[in-house]
Order: sequence, then structure tokens, then C-alpha cells
Amino acid sequence: MKHPSPHIVRDIMSKDCYRVSPSTSITTLAQGLALHRLPGVPVVDMADRLIGYISEKDVLGRVLDCLYHDHETPLVGELMREEVLTTTPNKSITDLAQEMLGDKPKVYPVVEQQRLVGIVTRRDILMALLTIRRH
Repeated sequence: MKHPSPHIVRDIMSKDCYRVSPSTSITTLAQGLALHRLPGVPVVDMADRLIGYISEKDVLGRVLDCLYHDHETPLVGELMREEVLTTTPNKSITDLAQEMLGDKPKVYPVVEQQRLVGIVTRRDILMALLTIRRH
């Protein structure tokens, strides 16, 4: 049976994605990033509304500084970015691929009615484009 070719973000996004809250410790975040093999993750409130994004790059310098000065590591809420590039489930894969060119994030939170419904990575988009090309 031939599977239909993916056309929109909903077809390829990870629905049950890793996410953190502002009160998550940086240690827990780092463990989650490693476990899920992600360069960064969405930050959500208690109602699963997207409120920010945090990446390895956002925390690396701060963790290094805390080690050097023997300070407590901060919480996600202290280091997260509040302005986040997002996409919607109904966005065309090829349109999002064009938006991801250049120095853009590798992970886009997928948001519907202000709530996080998944994530899509640059790798997901690349694999989908290759699938589309084969059909």
C-alpha cells in the first residue's frame, strides 16, 4: 500500500514532543535535550500555551559561568527567549522549508490557538522533501 506524500506540517510534526516549564532546572533541561536529541525545546505554561523557547546555545555560557564561579544554575524561565519563531499545523512543508533557510532555528514549535501541538525539525522537513520528490 502506497502512503500519501506529506504536504503540510501536521503530516510530519512530532505531536508528543518534549517541552519544559519556566521552573524546570537547567540540569533537567540538559538531560531532556540529550535524551530526545534536540538542540532546543518549547517552554509552556500550565495550560500548554507556548511562552518561550530555550536551546543548548542559550544555556551553555551560563552553565559554564556557574561552574567557574560556583553559583547555582538558573531555571529555564531566567534564560528562555520569549520571542519564538513558530509554525502552524496547516503550513505547507515547502513554504516552511524556505523559511528555515539561512540562520534560522532547527526546531519550530507548532502552535494552534496559542497552544503547543507539536514540534517540527529541520531534519523532519528535509526527510519530507525527499519523500515528496520520490512521488
